[in-house]
Amino acid sequence: MGRRKRQDYITIPHQGIRPEWVQGVSTEELLAANGTNVGALGTVEIAYSLASIAQELERDRASAEKDARALRVVVAGYGENAKRTIRACLDAGLEAYAVYAGEDEQAAYVRAATGAEKIGETFSEALFCNSHALLSACDACGARAVLALDAALGTDQHFCGLAAARGIKVFRAITPSVPVRGWLVCEGTPLVRETAWKKCPHCGLMFDVATLVAGHYECPSCGGLYRMSSSERICDLFDAGSFEEWERGLPQTDPLDFPGYRDKLASACEQTGLDDAVRCGSGAIAGMRMAIAIMDARFFMGSMGSVVGEKIARTVERATRESLPLVIFTASGGARMQEGIVSLMQMAKVSCALSAHGEAGLLYVSVLTDPTTGGVTASFAMQGDIVLAEPGALVGFAGQRVIRDTIKQELPDGFQSAEFALEHGLIDAVVPRAELREKLAHIVAIHEASSRRCALEDGAVVSYAAVCENLSSEGGTYNTVTYGKLPQLRRAFTAASQRFIPAKPKQAKRSPFGRSKAQRASERRLATLLSGGFYAEDGMLFDEADEFGPAAEKRARTKDRSARASCANTPPASSDNRAWESVQLARNTKRPTAMAYVRGFVDGFIELHGDRSFADDGAVVGGIGWIGGHPVTVIVQEKGADLKERLARNFGCPQPEGYRKSLRLMRQAEKFGRSVVCIVDTQGALCGTEAEQRGAGNAIADNLLAMAGLRVPIVSVLVGEGGSGGALALALADRVAMQEHAVYSVLSPEGFASILWKDRTRAPEAAAVMKMSAREAHELGVVDAVLSEGQGPAHENPDVAIAVVRGYLVRALDELEGLPASQLVEARYARFRSL
Repeated sequence: MGRRKRQDYITIPHQGIRPEWVQGVSTEELLAANGTNVGALGTVEIAYSLASIAQELERDRASAEKDARALRVVVAGYGENAKRTIRACLDAGLEAYAVYAGEDEQAAYVRAATGAEKIGETFSEALFCNSHALLSACDACGARAVLALDAALGTDQHFCGLAAARGIKVFRAITPSVPVRGWLVCEGTPLVRETAWKKCPHCGLMFDVATLVAGHYECPSCGGLYRMSSSERICDLFDAGSFEEWERGLPQTDPLDFPGYRDKLASACEQTGLDDAVRCGSGAIAGMRMAIAIMDARFFMGSMGSVVGEKIARTVERATRESLPLVIFTASGGARMQEGIVSLMQMAKVSCALSAHGEAGLLYVSVLTDPTTGGVTASFAMQGDIVLAEPGALVGFAGQRVIRDTIKQELPDGFQSAEFALEHGLIDAVVPRAELREKLAHIVAIHEASSRRCALEDGAVVSYAAVCENLSSEGGTYNTVTYGKLPQLRRAFTAASQRFIPAKPKQAKRSPFGRSKAQRASERRLATLLSGGFYAEDGMLFDEADEFGPAAEKRARTKDRSARASCANTPPASSDNRAWESVQLARNTKRPTAMAYVRGFVDGFIELHGDRSFADDGAVVGGIGWIGGHPVTVIVQEKGADLKERLARNFGCPQPEGYRKSLRLMRQAEKFGRSVVCIVDTQGALCGTEAEQRGAGNAIADNLLAMAGLRVPIVSVLVGEGGSGGALALALADRVAMQEHAVYSVLSPEGFASILWKDRTRAPEAAAVMKMSAREAHELGVVDAVLSEGQGPAHENPDVAIAVVRGYLVRALDELEGLPASQLVEARYARFRSL
């Protein structure tokens, strides 16, 4: 390439450094490298050639004691770009040192360098942008500069600040694909404290504590979580200055006179600064005060002895006296063996205290961290009103080694993980650490607003908007004050682009235990039924195989059908058969599903999963949130927005676990005085051998009995199909409404025609006879209101349909929430007694 005209380049003086012209770099390229609009010249950093870098380092050496290593640089990169850069450095009089990993010592770029430093055993792209690895390499070889071939490393101000603190300059390539064309000097954020480093327990890379604090102790490279001490968790989650420690200094006990136990206790106290494996007190999140207990795995692996049990029990009792919500963070290997049966009794003691706390109508949130096992799992860890877990946390009762030794069985990957527990319905949610503070704030706010106990510390009434404002505008946590808001490192970069991109969170491998034999059999049966078999509790037929058979799956991914037809040989409905028209519209695959309504008008919705005993049924979605300022429990039947999701959710046909999940959430709502809102859209409950074995009829019956006596308002809206007892299980309510094109019936029209007339083709006639439409249901007194869907059906104007449903719910809640519980139950009985 020929040398360009001088005016094609740009130089900006830089604090006493002589400007240098860089060959082959145009003004536009230089401005683009600095993130500046090419159309307007702005202030950019000075551009260096490798020769000018050598001159600058030489001046630094002259101004200080002469050092033969002053011209050494570390080339932070690998492959062909690194080789070209190293050769250019040597031509410019620089001593270029390469960095490598594993067995790459004989790589071409390494052999071309003056010297080389090994920075890791296993190659990973993130390793070549790891601050600790690169700075250690500089220390080892005495380099005074780093040449960053990856733009993200050069623009990482925190890395540049760490380097500057060691007297190391950082330069980044203007054009990473042609690194010899020019370099920009990089300046970093000054350090406010001495750097401390921690090794990631998952990928083995080292990171400075300030970076880990800013990222909630999540590895910037692999996404794995560091175990947090109690102090680190307090600083990460709670409002600065809000923590008050309780029950510190309880005397240690040795009930078994176990040999050497007291000496080990004294050593653990000295090493950790704790008096035992739990730290208790009170703190605030977004201005809302709560009692907290945080287990610390550094102390005897968080094992539960008599002091741990006593501290937690006293904390729960004080929370009960002061009417405070309670949050316990578990991290424990289980009962403490050195205290024998006395340790076991702590499970009972804490459970008694939690029972009294619950009887007082107070919230308890359990947060499972790594590890949570043994007696802690079998007691207070799983006794929360809401049970959350951190991603990847070990959660189980019997340890894996115990299981292997007992039953001689190898356990699959993902067994006893938080994700495994979620899939099997044992916990409510897996919450990323970065979202935990916000999630806890909204959970506490919803519960406290339901019980009308709480105002924020500034006197404001608890509401979704108030909590959001406090989270965004408050002074922040201890960590924010201590370290400032450091930019979080991006995790990985692609070899093709040689630039950093945000990586997806690392997901646990799917366990073979994730889908039971019964579940797999259910899926196979469903696939068969989709080709034209019987389905749901009343023996109704799915729609024609042409719509949901194997050949239809490919078509379903490219377009949606306007409506689900019944059968190819089914005669069309007459123009005045409103019921059959509504059936077709209610089954329209474009019709908004229940979750569209949740997303449309439930503020701050937090989904809560699982029946706490077997599984999490995707056909029933439940959680908590706000509707028009009312804190509510929301339970919906969800069909799924596309074919893949519909298959995963059994086309909205709930299993027994779905009804048991809804029952659990309704009982929770009753405990906290929170209204229940149900959105109904199902063909009917899922039938089959497995559903019968797990008690489908029992589950629906339990729901009906509970809703009949529930001492909080219940409002239900049918937005699509209301099929048989599967729909009624969420529609025994104080107020029941239907959208104008929804349907409600004892069974499907196909099933009705098949059973009574032995002729499925008479389904339209059956629909008319059964009076399935919303208008007819209203005339029969089954529903209280028919809600307009707008000028057309809901799928043509979903925003209008969603707004109408929201308005009805808000009006109903306004009316019902002022009534005494006894009056609600009596009126509910009278309503259904009249039918």
